[in-house]
Amino acid sequence: MRKTLYLLFACLVFPALSLADCPTPTQFNGTQTSGAVYRIYMPDLSCWNGGLVIFAHGYVPPQVAPLAIPEDQLTINGVSLPGLINQLGYAFALSSYRKNGLAIKEGILDSEDLVNVFNQQVHVAPQKVYIAGASEGGLVSALSIEQLANVYNAALPACGPIGDFRLQLNYIGDFRVIFDYFFPGVIPGNPVAIPPETIAGWNPNQIIAVLHANPSATAQFLKVTQFPVGSDANTTAQNIVGLLAYNVLGANDATAELGGQPYDNRFRIYFGSSNDLRLNLKVERFSADPKALAEIAAHYQTTGKLSRPAVTLHTTSDPIVPYLHEPLYTLKTLFSGSALEHVNLPVSAYGHCNFQESDLLTAFGLLVFKDTGQLLPAAQ
Repeated sequence: MRKTLYLLFACLVFPALSLADCPTPTQFNGTQTSGAVYRIYMPDLSCWNGGLVIFAHGYVPPQVAPLAIPEDQLTINGVSLPGLINQLGYAFALSSYRKNGLAIKEGILDSEDLVNVFNQQVHVAPQKVYIAGASEGGLVSALSIEQLANVYNAALPACGPIGDFRLQLNYIGDFRVIFDYFFPGVIPGNPVAIPPETIAGWNPNQIIAVLHANPSATAQFLKVTQFPVGSDANTTAQNIVGLLAYNVLGANDATAELGGQPYDNRFRIYFGSSNDLRLNLKVERFSADPKALAEIAAHYQTTGKLSRPAVTLHTTSDPIVPYLHEPLYTLKTLFSGSALEHVNLPVSAYGHCNFQESDLLTAFGLLVFKDTGQLLPAAQ
């Protein structure tokens, strides 16, 4: 599937690469009325095809300050996202959002506002506006295309929790409670109320050392959580740390943002340990706050109702945001009668948002084709 689509769209993309001869894009930097900072990469008008891509960035820990453009998220596997989009003749813009941490609602509002900021800075309204996002930004872009079809012509949500946001929060919470069961006391506190000293003292190397020191417990931990395993132990350990960090660094912020604690495992039955009876009797149990669940249902769950095209991209072995979100979202589009507007492109790879340039070109080429029925336009 992946190779076939790439061959289909490679011929659509490569002619536009002559845009590399265009002048260096102009950067516009500034602050939105919400307090978010923004950046626009604008090609020379002679090279611009009239399109704009709004990029919704992924999660930034709430402890990071001040607000800034997440520079590390502007490249994927060495590919510059602004550079790639500008080479194709499109303008590229992103907002920091008005807050870090859980910022789905803020990301939707600040990304929409950025379209107006673009018009004010460039003084020419774009003919087409696409929204693309990765990880948390994947959910921002999916919700945006569902809710703001008057603003965006199409969307490219990548590796995001678009199938069921509550499932994603429970996935993170389960990962932490099972870790605490097999490695008690390693992370002080509990998964729903993180002590300040735990956040301040967060040490990924300590977690990695504990995992390597007790291979039996680690193997059971991975089996119970059904965590995807990479080709080597170090890669897997880094992803374990990455998922635990979402809990340690982000749980308190998520509780504040949602108006209550969202994690619930009261009735969860866990399997895969050497003694599942003991595991289920001893593992910590938590009950979600109804207010948080109501907030999630109202503002964080996709509907699958599409009046504009959406192409979703996801690695099949994603340890941070499980690929399960893709079939769940596909079902939503089927039930809503929007299936023809949606295409999912699975990428057979391990890792979170672990895409190659060919994956990005294929997805973007298909997005443009679904929206316009035409090939990727080159500059005139």
